[in-house]
Amino acid sequence: MPDGDRLPMLVPDRLDDVPARLRGGVVAVGNFDGVHAGHRALLLAAQAEARRRGVPAVALTFEPHPRTYFRPGEPVFRLTPLPAKARLLGALGIDGLVVADFDRALAEMPAAAFVDEILVGRLKLAAAVVGFNFHFGKGRSGSPSLLLQAGPERGFAVTVVGEVQVEGGGRPCSSSAIRARLSEGDIAEANADLGYRWFVIGTVIPGERRGRDLGFPTANLRLGPDCRLRHGVYAVRLQRADGSCLDGVASYGRRPTFDNGPPLLEVHALDFAGDLYGEQVMVSFVAWLRPELKFNSVDELVAAMHGDVERGRAILAAADPGSDLDRRLNGRLQGRLPL
Repeated sequence: MPDGDRLPMLVPDRLDDVPARLRGGVVAVGNFDGVHAGHRALLLAAQAEARRRGVPAVALTFEPHPRTYFRPGEPVFRLTPLPAKARLLGALGIDGLVVADFDRALAEMPAAAFVDEILVGRLKLAAAVVGFNFHFGKGRSGSPSLLLQAGPERGFAVTVVGEVQVEGGGRPCSSSAIRARLSEGDIAEANADLGYRWFVIGTVIPGERRGRDLGFPTANLRLGPDCRLRHGVYAVRLQRADGSCLDGVASYGRRPTFDNGPPLLEVHALDFAGDLYGEQVMVSFVAWLRPELKFNSVDELVAAMHGDVERGRAILAAADPGSDLDRRLNGRLQGRLPL
């Protein structure tokens, strides 16, 4: 994307208040957690059909993740919480993102009612696009075959997208597999499976200023309580709302040398002396450096941090710009993303 261009910000709409401009479109339905290559195949199929018909391409997704609703004590590690999902769908050129509240009413809604009340009634869709393993309705009774039968009866077309494999990997695209890789700190494989560099979005908050006192000031972000990223040190890039990008080294963890407190993402931006407090930023993970460690002294910690910065600087200097989607994601933010 040329310097100075701005990436359109996709603002989610609630299912209870779908704007007229998004009704009558081609609707891709799914959780889309990660927006990996399998999800993108589905979204691109919806876009192609929407262009053919001259109608909007719309993604319908669910919050919270259905698995988290049914097992709230074991929330799903979200690869792309709603702000990140909106950012990705905007980068892909989707016209609208509609969010359905996954609550008791939706969980107990029969599959036929989901079709009649939501797809036809509220979205007034022209066509639906789903994955081969998509299920919906009470007890997961709805399936692609049910949609293929119901569509002609209710006046909409249906496209079912088959299994998609990781490019060059010879394995199916899987959000669960990507979560497992991030939990192991395997950023390289997670990014390969995603097709872009995994990122988080958050607002910089004040910290204990220990990093500043040690000569490594940090921008601190509190990630979601469901985040299962392995605690450790990473080479990252931090994108500001104005589109500028800073190389950095980030630590995610509990700071065992000091307080063993709640997990926090602490990003040391290289060669930057400004103030980021209160800014909404995007942090992309480029490489794993080392696990989080408890040091016997502050001097040992500082020596390790110097080594982290040296390694991170070398890795980032040699890193390529990433995939086409990475380059799209590096467009400037318009305003603030919905948190």
